[in-house]
Amino acid sequence: MDSQEKLVFYKKKIVELEKLVNQLRLSRRILMNLVEKIENEKKILFVQLEKEKQQLKLSNQRYAKWLMQNNYRYMELQANFKKTNNLSKDD
Repeated sequence: MDSQEKLVFYKKKIVELEKLVNQLRLSRRILMNLVEKIENEKKILFVQLEKEKQQLKLSNQRYAKWLMQNNYRYMELQANFKKTNNLSKDD
């Protein structure tokens, strides 16, 4: 291979490598855009889940309060019933 052929060979090789570098740059940009999009979607989902968690926590607190009130009411009714039964037995 003479020097002219080497020069042509290396010029072709340089052009091929430049194309590859450009393709890699494009691929990197695409991947970075995808990563950014996924990160944004993840943040949005996290915010939604946090909001839902707070709503469920509040709902759970209300339900626990309701249960306690009804349990207290049940205990009062049961005590009144026993008291009424004891009074009627005494008569």
